[in-house]
This record gives sequence, C-alpha cells and structure tokens, in this order.
Amino acid sequence: MKIRIATSREEKVTEFLTCVICQDLYTDPCTLRCDHTFCRKCVNSYIDNRPDAVQSKTIPCPCCRQNTKVPDPRRPVEEWARQIKASIIIQGLIDTHEPSTSNTGSFSGCSQCEKLGVTASGALCCSVCEVFLCERCVKMHRASPASHDHEICDLSGEVKVKRRKVVCREHKGEVIKFVCKDCQKAVCQTCCVVYHEKCESVVTMESVMPTIKYHLRKNVNELSKKIERNQMLLQKRHTQITRIEKTKVDIENHIKSAVERVIASIRQKEKQLMNEVKDITDKQTQQLKADIKLEEIEMQMYRQHCEFIDQALVSDCEMDLYDAYQAWESGAVEIEDVRDTEAADTRRIDDVIFTPDTDNF
Repeated sequence: MKIRIATSREEKVTEFLTCVICQDLYTDPCTLRCDHTFCRKCVNSYIDNRPDAVQSKTIPCPCCRQNTKVPDPRRPVEEWARQIKASIIIQGLIDTHEPSTSNTGSFSGCSQCEKLGVTASGALCCSVCEVFLCERCVKMHRASPASHDHEICDLSGEVKVKRRKVVCREHKGEVIKFVCKDCQKAVCQTCCVVYHEKCESVVTMESVMPTIKYHLRKNVNELSKKIERNQMLLQKRHTQITRIEKTKVDIENHIKSAVERVIASIRQKEKQLMNEVKDITDKQTQQLKADIKLEEIEMQMYRQHCEFIDQALVSDCEMDLYDAYQAWESGAVEIEDVRDTEAADTRRIDDVIFTPDTDNF
C-alpha cells in the first residue's frame, strides 16, 4: 500500500533503491563483486535455485551472471549471502529516505475501529503495518511496545514521524547504530562485540551519514547527467531513424521512376522492332507471292514453248525448228536474269538475328 506521492527526484531515488529481484526497497542490501546490489534474502533465494552455484562455490549475479567467490564456502549455503559485504551507502539512503507526503483527497476508514464496528476517518497511516488509523487509535498504536517506533504518516499533508529504527536480523531487539568500515556492514552493538571485535574501524551510523549523503547526492547528480546525456542520444537516434526512413522513401521513388523509364523505353523499342519485323516479313511475303506469280507465268510460257517446239518437231520446215530454238534461248535467259536481280535486292526474315542489349539497362 503506497500512501506517498513522490516528486520526480524522489521517484528517481526510489528507483535507485529498488531491488530488481523482489521489486521492493532494499532490505539488508549487499553488493556483489560486479557492483550490482540486491537484498540479502533475494541472494539467498537465488542461490537456492542455482545448483551450479553450490557446486562452483560462487554466487552468480542475477543481472550480469558474473560470479562472486564466497569467502568461506565451508559454511552452510544459507549463510553464504551473509558473507557478502553490506552496502552501507544504500542502507544509509534507505534509512534517511523520507519523501514528502501530500493530500490524497480521500482517506479510508480507520482499520482498528472497523474491527470494533465503529466508523471513523483514517486520516493517518502506519507505513509499517500498512493500516489506516484515526487519532485515538494512533495513540494506542504508539503506546504498544511492538509498534512504538513505527512511522506514522498524516495523509492530510503534515507528517508526524518518528525515525524508523532498523533492527538487527540476528539479534532481535538490537537497533543497528554502528558501521564496520572494515567489513562494510551496518551492525548492532552485539554484532560489534561478537563478530567485529578485531575490526579496527567501527563507527556510529550517525557519524558516517554526512559522507553517505554527500556521495549519494553526488551519485544522483551523476545519474541525472547520464539521463540527460542518454536523452540527447535517444533524440539523436530518433532523428537519424527519421532521416533514414526519408532517404529510404526517396531512393525507392527514384528506383521506381528509373524502372518506369526503362520499361517505357523497352516498350518503345519493342514496338519499333515489331514494326521493323512486320515490314521485313510483309516485303518478303510480297516478294515470294510475286515469285510465285512469276513462276506460274514461267510455267505457262514453258508449256507454250513446249507446244511450239512439239509443233516445230512435227513440221517439215527447218525454219520452224530454228525459230523455235531461238525463241527458247532468248526467253529462258531473260526470266532467270530478272529473278536473280529481284532476289538479291530483297531482305529476308531468315537473315534477321535478334540480340537483346541488356547492358544499357
């Protein structure tokens, strides 16, 4: 249940503090060798689902798959994630991250009063228990030992808050107030005595807060600059895509125009060649028809000469034979000369060879 309306800057910080596995704010964040940070419980769950990690005694990063060696793999697998260094910077940001609230316009009824059958406006909310409370139930909530340190938010705009205290997971009831710089881990007082007795630099959480805030603000500024740079790059990429699409359309139009011109030229050439072939064919056909007619005339002449010669042969006059011989000789030569001349001047379709010239297209 989200009851806060975060600003743009707060949303960026919240996104920076969100675990990519559980999609919630980091709980006991730890950073792997590749600098990716996850909740410690999420790393444990991830190891349980990776038998290869147990065999290789490494913790694979869920994001980049880079392996992180376990400092002491002889310990139980469920304790491997506890050996990874804590991210005190991220933990400090989570502890101090208190986005402003604003009026939501409408509130739910008090959850405690509803259980008693009483209707009351729930103008306040406990962000830990995720319940709406009225003024009377808030006093009871704060008086309870189990919820006395819970964060109470006024939905009308005013925030009544007690700083949330982070309790050590191992030593229940112990508040985390120290940071071991040697182990890079936020710890409670009991942890300092039990596990960090030999560490040289154990300081209070409050003393490192200014440094943490400085680095976090610096990180946010760097991230903001990267976001601006990426936005400029994205805009440039979109501009390039638009230009490429326009160039593509222009080239396609040029190709279509060129193809249409080539097709028109080919069709014009086709028409020209077809007309030329038709002319040659018509001339050759007419010539052949004329030759046929000439042959028929020649055959008729041959028949007449044959009849003339037959008559001359049966005649007793020698002059008739001589005239028949002279007529035959002169007529045969003239016919052959005319036919040979006409055949030489006529272009035949058989002599035409078509070779497509595709190199010019």
